Amino acid sequence: MSKNKYSIFSLFLYFKTSITGTEQEFTNGSIRRAIFMLSVPMVLEMMMESIFFLVDAYFVSSLGANAIATVGLTESVLTLVYAIAIGLSMGVTAIVARRIGEKDIRGASQVAVQSIFLGIAIALIISVVGIFFPKEILHLMGAEPDLIAEGYRYTQILLGGNITIMLLFLVNAVFRGAGDASVAMRVLIFSNLLNIILDPMFIFGFGPIPAFGVQGAAIATTIGRGSAVIFQLLILFYGWSKIKVAFKDFVFRAAIMLNLIKISLGGIGQFIIGTSSWVFLMRIMSEFGSEVLAGYTIAIRVLMFTLMPSWGMSNAAATLVGQNLGASKPERAEKSVWKTGKYNAVFMGIVSLFYLVFAEAIIRIFSNEALVVEYGALSLRVIAAGYVFYAYGMVIIQSFNGAGDTRTPTIINFFCFWVFQLPFAYLGAILLDWGAMGVFVAITSAEILIAIIGILWFRKGNWKMVKV
Repeated sequence: MSKNKYSIFSLFLYFKTSITGTEQEFTNGSIRRAIFMLSVPMVLEMMMESIFFLVDAYFVSSLGANAIATVGLTESVLTLVYAIAIGLSMGVTAIVARRIGEKDIRGASQVAVQSIFLGIAIALIISVVGIFFPKEILHLMGAEPDLIAEGYRYTQILLGGNITIMLLFLVNAVFRGAGDASVAMRVLIFSNLLNIILDPMFIFGFGPIPAFGVQGAAIATTIGRGSAVIFQLLILFYGWSKIKVAFKDFVFRAAIMLNLIKISLGGIGQFIIGTSSWVFLMRIMSEFGSEVLAGYTIAIRVLMFTLMPSWGMSNAAATLVGQNLGASKPERAEKSVWKTGKYNAVFMGIVSLFYLVFAEAIIRIFSNEALVVEYGALSLRVIAAGYVFYAYGMVIIQSFNGAGDTRTPTIINFFCFWVFQLPFAYLGAILLDWGAMGVFVAITSAEILIAIIGILWFRKGNWKMVKV
């Protein structure tokens, strides 16, 4: 067998192993292999999460600009839910990964149970707000009266059913921290297949199911995610992953809960800072009309499709950092970060070139309206221009989180998003009359700044001393 054929065959075997999840030891051996084994299922998992957005956008786009804008405004508000869910999941992944590195499987299982308790409690509070105040939420986002009347049910269902989002993120964070990335991936594949089937049925009607319009997309997505959560809990209870829980484990443990909250607060803070800035950016974009807003919404959803895989590689770095610090191997943890950053940058660089060339064609898949295509393509090109910086920035930030140092990324996000990005966007878009371009440039500039500051801070090495 030639060397090239041998390499391809080995790559195929590695890919198969990573998908099946048969290898879960990442504190010894080749770092490159460990990155590959974790990254493949995590990239696929994140792609599955972004497909939710793309599928909804594809089917809803035929309902007109108002429907697309409704989805965009609601998703902007939902980013606050994602901020909490992802922030909590950072704490969960960091602590579970550290316990796995310490060979404390029972401790990791106890963290899983407390994370479920915490997620349910927070989701119930958000549900009350979403169920009773959907119209007011859309009004605050700058929606016009006809858009609110047409789309408030979409907002109501997604916010009211946010428990499916919360638990989906948190339980998958448990799997990722344990090195069971393939389990998290399979859960989201199942959820997405269900969403793809249900979306057109509930949006356009099918047999006894009436046509719900944009509201149908929310129904389908909530059912898809809810089914995935049931699947996750079955995996945990039946021990189909490294971590297994039983009903007797469902007791409140104050010490573990307080530690989880302490570690997660930084993660929640950094994402609330980041995602709230997206809400304000969407509010600025709403000043330029539904067509421009729709183009921006489609572009962001397309961008998320490739940012999510990059986020998957970043999650792999976080797991490697947590497990290797738990195994008292800080130098191996650091090497894992730089290697992951390099691979991520190569991937994102290739994607950015694709967007620069095919921006209009991509947007036309979702809409043929001239202004929608024009501004969607413009935002794709400007934002993707900074993709290589995003790649390193995401890996570095997630590595801090994987070490349990959620405070540092919070400070970086506060400065780059609130102190720099938002004033820059308002100045450019409104005061200097650059229009939507002001927002696009502000987004790219802030992400570049995050990468530069993150790399400089990471080199100091203080993250190696964090205890969780």
